This record gives sequence, C-alpha cells and structure tokens, in this order.
Amino acid sequence: MENKKVLSGLSLFSGAGGMDVGFIRAGFKVVAANDIDKDACLTYEANHPGTLIKHGDINEHLINIRQFEGVDLVFGGPPCQGFSVAGKMNPNDPRNQLLWVFMKVVELTKPWAFVCENVKALAVLDKWSTIRQHLFHCASRLGYTYKLVVLNSADFGVPQSRERMFLIGFRDIKDISDLEVQFELYKKKAPTVRDILLPLGVAGSEKNQRICNAKVTIAAKPVMRRSPYAGMMFNGQGRPLNPDGYSCVLHASMGGNKTPIIDEDHCYFGQDSWVEWYHSYLMKGGKPLSLNAAPKRLRRLTVDEALRIQTFPHDYQFIGGQSSIYRQIGNAVPCELAQVVAAVVRHYLSKGENVTSQPLLESEDKPLQLKLL
Repeated sequence: MENKKVLSGLSLFSGAGGMDVGFIRAGFKVVAANDIDKDACLTYEANHPGTLIKHGDINEHLINIRQFEGVDLVFGGPPCQGFSVAGKMNPNDPRNQLLWVFMKVVELTKPWAFVCENVKALAVLDKWSTIRQHLFHCASRLGYTYKLVVLNSADFGVPQSRERMFLIGFRDIKDISDLEVQFELYKKKAPTVRDILLPLGVAGSEKNQRICNAKVTIAAKPVMRRSPYAGMMFNGQGRPLNPDGYSCVLHASMGGNKTPIIDEDHCYFGQDSWVEWYHSYLMKGGKPLSLNAAPKRLRRLTVDEALRIQTFPHDYQFIGGQSSIYRQIGNAVPCELAQVVAAVVRHYLSKGENVTSQPLLESEDKPLQLKLL
C-alpha cells in the first residue's frame, strides 16, 4: 500500500470542526483543538474522538501551549464579529484581541506554517488597514513569509457565496509568489442549492427532520433590489434562496427570522417561483401583501439543509439545542473550502525539509500522540 505523509496540526477557535474536517481530508492530523463554546466542543468530540479538544478561554491554555512546539501547522479562525460588516464593526470589541492571541500561539509553538481565517472585511476595508499592517508585522517579526488571500467558497465547489480571508505564512519557504496560482488549480463549479438539497427530501422527511419553526411574514415596507433574492421583501434578515444559484452567507444568527427562506415547491418540485412572482408584482407597482399572506410553501432553511450548504459530512453529529446547532453551522468554515486551503498549504510544506511529518499507511487512522501536561 502506498505510504503517505501525515502532517500535524494544532486547531484554534475550532468550533464544531468544519475547518478541521477539510484539513484532515487533506492529510493533516489534528493533535489538539480548543473552543470556548461548550456545545461546539461536544460536537467536535462526537465527530473527532481521537483528538483532544480543550474547552474554555484560549488564554487559560497558553501556559501549556509550548508542548506543541514544532507542530507543522497552526490553523483557525479567531472570532470575527468585531471586524464583520454584518456586525457593529467595533474596533474595541474584545473579541478582536483574539487575533493577537492566535499570533501569540504561533510565536510559542513555532509551526512550519500557519493559516489564520477571518472575514473579508478585515482584508479589504481601509477601516482595518492598521490592524492588517500590525498583523503583517507580527508575521514578519516571527520569521514567516506570508500572503493574504480572499477566497469565495462558491469558486471551490461550495454552493454558497461566502468570501473569507486567509493569512497564510511559512517559516522556511521564502518563495510563495505562485500561491494564487495554486488556488486556481482547485477551482471548480459548485452545485446549485437545488442540486445539494434534492437528495434530502422536503422538510420533515426522514433525512430532513430538523425544521425551523420561525414563520415567514411579508414586509410592510419592502426594500427592493433588481434581484428577487436580494433586498428585503420579508421580515427579518433571512433572505430567500435561489434554488438555481448559490446560497447567501449562512450566519451564526440563524434559527429565527435571520434564517434563509426556501420556496419548497419551487426547489423540490420545480413549480414556478412564488418569490420571483411577488418580486415582479412589487416592481410593477403592486402594493405589499398583508403580513401573513406568505404561502406555506415558503419556510426557513432546515438544519440538515444548512449542513449540506456548508458541505459538512452527511453523518456529522451536532450536540446542543437547535439555536446552538444553527450557530455552530454558521460559525464554521465550509469543509470543502477548508480542504482546498489545506491542500495548498500541504503543497508548500512538502517542499520543506524540516517538517515533522511521519509516514502513515492509508489504513492507519490513529492520531499523533502529543500528551497534554
């Protein structure tokens, strides 16, 4: 049997493990993980029983982090609410400081590479230019060659238009000028929302039982856009999804009226879209319908549908109440996007001579053993 090399990874701000799924698929063994969300940690344990995940504030675990010195990779996505355009974009949000905690872990463990994921806004907005420059300075001071890239998950097989930034650094590889070229090699057409949901069956069926009970109601003062799937024709921030396109970003605030809307008859049975009809009606000068006039065929995205759109494995187990599960799904990096990032990082690490990878037979699935102090 062909030998493959396994690279060790330390996962930070791991959540339910969506990013970890991608990195594991690409040939990394996660030696330890951490998150402050208890339900997310329980979910992680249920799906990654060979990996130790430490629950709690990451600052409480820094004292023992040096035991992972020399790990091949440190990866994770520090909480992004303080930087996101979907939030208040508060520069004093205490969660912003976790970006520097991530870099502190890099300093303490000296990995051969790191991947820091966050929202697109941190990478492109002038408001955060000082933060970016400080981040670059940290990477350079620690001896890393780095690049900042913004990737849209829809370009890599994920049925969701979700743009995220990835700061990627390497310690012993000086030339990463072709990094964007490497990502181009992995681009592929994503399935549509309809393609990914049809195998589930309608809401309430055997494979699609975890429904969202938040009602869809008509907005009294709709905000119109050219597309029926933009604007705000319904109350709440959950917009309708186009079955023949890609989903909008799935947010951690799903579970109520911020959960995207599905026209079930249009998506599952191919009937004409009620959403498109109503949009056309309003654009022609029609008056908004009454609050409760939305037909029953309009309902919120289910847990199982959200899982598929985020490209989690179909049998991935989630622990916690429904709002907690929606939060865990929305907080995750789509697994297939994470796998692409991991594959590109692995490509560069395979060029290095100092990585601590060990031969691993394809049939072997035991995790690397790094004992916690």
